[in-house]
Amino acid sequence: MDLDIQNKLFVVTGATSGFGKAIADSLLSEGAKVIINARGEERLIKMQEAHPDQVEIISGDITTDATISSLINMIGTRKLDGMLINAGGPPAKSFISTELGDWDNAYKNILRWKVKLTKSLLPKFIDQSYGRIVYIESASVKQPIENLVLSNSLRLAVVGFVKTMAAEIGTKGINCNIIAPGYHATPAMERLFKNKSETQGITTDEARKIFEQQTKVGHLGKAEDLASLATWLLSPSSSYVTGQTIAVDGGLVSNSL
Repeated sequence: MDLDIQNKLFVVTGATSGFGKAIADSLLSEGAKVIINARGEERLIKMQEAHPDQVEIISGDITTDATISSLINMIGTRKLDGMLINAGGPPAKSFISTELGDWDNAYKNILRWKVKLTKSLLPKFIDQSYGRIVYIESASVKQPIENLVLSNSLRLAVVGFVKTMAAEIGTKGINCNIIAPGYHATPAMERLFKNKSETQGITTDEARKIFEQQTKVGHLGKAEDLASLATWLLSPSSSYVTGQTIAVDGGLVSNSL
């Protein structure tokens, strides 16, 4: 399928590992031009060296105002076709083990920067009468995940603002959607394996098997499979899909909100 994104410009945050890396690679394979962001400059440079005519880099913590401002300046007056909003999640904790500071940090790291980045670039999309925005959240927005109370809570706020925004701008050629991943073979899952092994006194391999058994397919997902969906949602082909939260979870979610 020709997704009609060759030479079109996209932003991908959290682009050097996990879902961000897989989605950036997928866009590049389709001939798109991509501004990639992450905190680790070395890996960004390697990606740019592999695709010198397609990749621009901006290193820094995307949850900070300074990095967001730098990104906006880099885009400048160019047409931006879409952006993939993605970053690491909060630490694995139960509600009882959290402190108020954890909630303050979760607000900043899960919600605040996404609102700021979206509001900063939304006028450009409106002026263009075109745009695609995809947010990578978690299957926890559809079904709470054990020991992820911060993610379970604050990611629902992201869903709330994205669905509301999608309704407000639906006639302006801008689509906004959320992908809710379940358990995938990414670095983020390693933290969950470690947390479960420590709390239950089991090995990390045993912890991994527990997570695998919670899915209907019996194994972890691949970031590359999710990336194919994200790339389609970022393309003109997704013109009739907006305001949706799409679970990619191997059947993990057994109910729907």
